[in-house]
Amino acid sequence: MKKKKIHEAVTALQDEIVNWRRDFHRYPEAGWTEFRTAAKIAEKLTMLGYEVKLGEEVIDKAAMMGVPSTAELAENMARAARQGGNGELIEAMRGGLTGVVGILRGKRPGPVLALRFDIDANEVLEAATATHRPWQEGFASQNKGVMHACGHDGHAAIGLGVASVLATLTEELSGSVKLIFQPAEEGVRGAKAMVEAGVVDDVDYLLGMHIGFLADRSGLLVCGTDGFLATTKLDVAFKGVPAHAGAAPQEGRNALLAAANAALNLHAISRHSGGISRINVGVLEAGSGRNVIADRALLKLETRGETTQINQYMKEEALRVIAGAAAMYGVTAESVETGGASGGSSDAALALRLGKVAECQGAFEKLQESGSLGASEDFTCFLERVQQRGGQGSYAMLGINRTAGHHDGAFDFDEAVLAQAVELIVLTACDIVA
Repeated sequence: MKKKKIHEAVTALQDEIVNWRRDFHRYPEAGWTEFRTAAKIAEKLTMLGYEVKLGEEVIDKAAMMGVPSTAELAENMARAARQGGNGELIEAMRGGLTGVVGILRGKRPGPVLALRFDIDANEVLEAATATHRPWQEGFASQNKGVMHACGHDGHAAIGLGVASVLATLTEELSGSVKLIFQPAEEGVRGAKAMVEAGVVDDVDYLLGMHIGFLADRSGLLVCGTDGFLATTKLDVAFKGVPAHAGAAPQEGRNALLAAANAALNLHAISRHSGGISRINVGVLEAGSGRNVIADRALLKLETRGETTQINQYMKEEALRVIAGAAAMYGVTAESVETGGASGGSSDAALALRLGKVAECQGAFEKLQESGSLGASEDFTCFLERVQQRGGQGSYAMLGINRTAGHHDGAFDFDEAVLAQAVELIVLTACDIVA
């Protein structure tokens, strides 16, 4: 009976879920600037009767990474207000504190289930072509250079759909549900700050999801994801002394050569025998002129590891190499961590539980028990904290037919997945807390 009730509720909500997705797609916001998106979510959760927490209640300022400048944040706050965001809520998120948590408490005691949805967009220019559906149908990005090219607009809409249906089932819940709407997943920046604020410290079960990636066609469900690589993102600023390259080269301290030396030797770090280890220098910018000893340079790099410990090894080795290169050329090097995530794997028991629910749901053509991502996602920061405290977590991937790859300006997807995902998550939530 409950299954039928949930299916009917989701079916009735289907058009609204699509409209939410298209609204978020039309007004995309990059990491830590999701003021309008978060305000819209908080408003809806409040209307549904959730206990809503935002701003400093769910974001630890000291743990934020890769935050835009104060001027850029202010500009995005103003734009969010112009585009229909609630001014009072936007003000409560000043400084980029754009996380939102909605809590629904059941009528009886029981476990705490957390559902995590990421809400940020990519810094990508959206395609403006006749073959691109958002452009054709009038919901393409209004914010030039920012686009939902990864499906997080769909994730946010799914989260609101789940919230809407669960709100009608409060009388049947034994326990609590936390809906976590996380900013700044791109660049793996946002989860750590929410974890450090204690958002999942009381959580017994944790579910996350993504449309696409390993589930590369509609009708496929990957119930649990393994092979998350831990990662650290670093920006390194080298500072030297300028000098005339012809008249007084001996007076200079060459930041460009220090950075170049570091770049080469970073890639020479011995790999770890305990598992996968990666490093990449993606950006090297340096110098000011042809005849000037370069007094500044910037490296942007990342390390990855199959486990948090292996990534920590790569990070420490990277910092050692950077310090050595700076010392060799008599310059300084300041490293700033701009993003990071833990390694991790889904709990097989929870993935199996979700798979059994999906089998009963009957909406997916193929169920795959697990898949290995081989990349990074900061959901693992939540996952690691929950598992450390004795809880279980799993990360599912729901299949989509897409028009282009993730992070491509022509990305779009089959919106039928939205209602499928809402129904699956609500059914699974009821299996755990009802």
